[in-house]
Amino acid sequence: MFVQTNSVKAIRAYFKEKLSNQFSESEIKLIGNEVICSRLNFSAADLISANEKLLSESDLLFFRSVVKRLLENEPFQYVVGNAHFYGLILKSDKRALIPRPETEELIDWIKESYSKEKPLNIADVCTGSGCIALSLKSIFREANVVATDFSKEALSLANENSIDLSLDIDMIEFDATIEAHYEKISLLDGQKYDCWVSNPPYIPNEESLLMSENVLKFEPHAALFVPDVDPLLFYRVISKMANFYLKKSGLLFFEIHENFANDVVQLLESLNFINVELKEDLQGKSRMVKAEKL
Repeated sequence: MFVQTNSVKAIRAYFKEKLSNQFSESEIKLIGNEVICSRLNFSAADLISANEKLLSESDLLFFRSVVKRLLENEPFQYVVGNAHFYGLILKSDKRALIPRPETEELIDWIKESYSKEKPLNIADVCTGSGCIALSLKSIFREANVVATDFSKEALSLANENSIDLSLDIDMIEFDATIEAHYEKISLLDGQKYDCWVSNPPYIPNEESLLMSENVLKFEPHAALFVPDVDPLLFYRVISKMANFYLKKSGLLFFEIHENFANDVVQLLESLNFINVELKEDLQGKSRMVKAEKL
């Protein structure tokens, strides 16, 4: 056996021994707690007296597989199978990007811009796991929320999260890079939206050389990268679509690449959006933009 006993305490020691070269002691403790709670259906209170609890052979093999996957640099959220985002626990796997904490700041900005009491029509383009759409639905309970993505796999994950969280949103499959016929997306027809939001792919391919191995090896590249020659591809097409579907004075929100912040502003102004506003994230980087339809 790879541990001295089949106890939770022994598994904690195993995590510490095997993962100490890759993670800090506090990170290992957090990883261990979350994996143990997830596997054994423990609450935080259960952990206090869990050290002597005996584990089955299948449990032991599961914990060993977790360590193996972490040592291979697989993101922790994929290993444990979920990610925490804006107070929600979302299923997380290779079908979509892991929700990032910075995107929560975009949710805050949208939340500040509308009354909770007013029924809203909201579209989230390039939804991935559904983190933005579901967070907004959890805030604006009376809103009609539509989530779109070109990836059937991402939409299936977003749908599973919608069901698990009992947050009802609509799903539409379409490719946000195709500019032709964007006015004829039948499932959007007849709607006039208060809010469009998108965190689209925005990293130029050349920047992949600077990214960490666990992102490049495990997360879907189509949700990350854009051609070096056209880094505003998604912003251009989505902005034109939003201009068509938004109500007068409706708002468009984007998460953006800090290096292209001014370019996105200029693009929006060229499409006759008004009151275009950049917003910095907590690290002082221009990472969000809001614009109003004329």
